Amino acid sequence: MLTDITLGQYYPGNSVIHKLDPRAKIIATLLFIAAIFFADSLLSYGVLALFVAVVIGLSRLPVLMVLRSVKPLWIIIVLTLFIHAFTGEGKDVLYQYSFLRLTTEGIIMGIKMSLRLVFLLLISSILTFTTSPIVLTDGIEALLRPFKCIGVPAHELAMMMTIALRFIPTLIEETDRIIKAQTARGADFDSGSLLQRAKNMLPILVPLFISAFRRADELAIAMEARCYRGGEGRTRMHELAYKAKDFIALAIIILLIAVLAVMRWGLGL
Repeated sequence: MLTDITLGQYYPGNSVIHKLDPRAKIIATLLFIAAIFFADSLLSYGVLALFVAVVIGLSRLPVLMVLRSVKPLWIIIVLTLFIHAFTGEGKDVLYQYSFLRLTTEGIIMGIKMSLRLVFLLLISSILTFTTSPIVLTDGIEALLRPFKCIGVPAHELAMMMTIALRFIPTLIEETDRIIKAQTARGADFDSGSLLQRAKNMLPILVPLFISAFRRADELAIAMEARCYRGGEGRTRMHELAYKAKDFIALAIIILLIAVLAVMRWGLGL
């Protein structure tokens, strides 16, 4: 399960999506998340699925690797489906027990909510797969820079977000190593009650926290040794610049939102 977590990983490539400006990709991702909430019918969700499939194809990412980003949260996705299926309002009751009612309308709503989570995970993974941490930092900082006038530390926030994303795979690998080491010493993490399993996680959490703090301290020392003093006066080897393809990508996302809005409120689809 731990090895299936792909958030924060970068997959080098030379595709159209890789070459987009990071600011355009971040804005496009946020607009796509907004577009998800414009979808209301199964047909509109089909349009979103087709769009995601086209983006995956243009990014030239391995399809199985992108789909694997959904696997770690499958429990939440299934739980969302069941919650809406058994608690949603509807007249077509398929099954009822006490206050729980399984309705056709609830099942449809549960499918929609689950698909929203799947699309959100897929598009977020594509963003991190196609954008290196350094470039992602520059993009976030550039987008936050206008808010510096009201005291928002743009560079510091961007740096913290990118470091957090960068160390997700590292902490996952560290956790996997700790689990294997504890299992080799006779630890059992699969048997017993839920409370017992929670107690068995202590031999994993304690060394994991120690390792995380040690890595943070080493990173801080390394940054200070290189005279890191924040974002003031910093220059970059490659300055960000919007190109025609970035505006085309944003225009496509806006067109997608317009199509979904027309389908929902104009055509009633």
